[in-house]
Amino acid sequence: MRFFERKHRSPPPIIIVSLIDILIVLLIFLMVTTTFKQQPAVKLTLPESREGREGRSQSETAVITIARETNGSRFFIGEAPVTLAALRTELSARAAKDPNTAVAIRSDRDASVQDFLDVVEAVKAAGIRKPVSTFTKNATKR
Repeated sequence: MRFFERKHRSPPPIIIVSLIDILIVLLIFLMVTTTFKQQPAVKLTLPESREGREGRSQSETAVITIARETNGSRFFIGEAPVTLAALRTELSARAAKDPNTAVAIRSDRDASVQDFLDVVEAVKAAGIRKPVSTFTKNATKR
């Protein structure tokens, strides 16, 4: 006993396979054109400065980070944690390659002044000629 008769469905007028191809091309386009934000290895609270200016890009500069004493390491070159002795040898090696190497210091606001001075002394001892620049956060002008 059949109470109703099933209707045969016709194929959809839109071809699904071609839509999948278009979606893959769009996905590839978005992946190629998207820029990714580089996340810092250490979370810092930078000191504020009203007289800040734009500096060089980080790829041309040896960026030394001084963090508060958490998790053991205080000093970083780029994203790699180092000791003060390893920092001195790394700076000496970079100065031997190029004495005009630029050095920038990113110091946490709560880091000790002694750590900052140790890094500055390591830069001077390595024989780097350029002045050391520092990272600060722009202060809101009042």
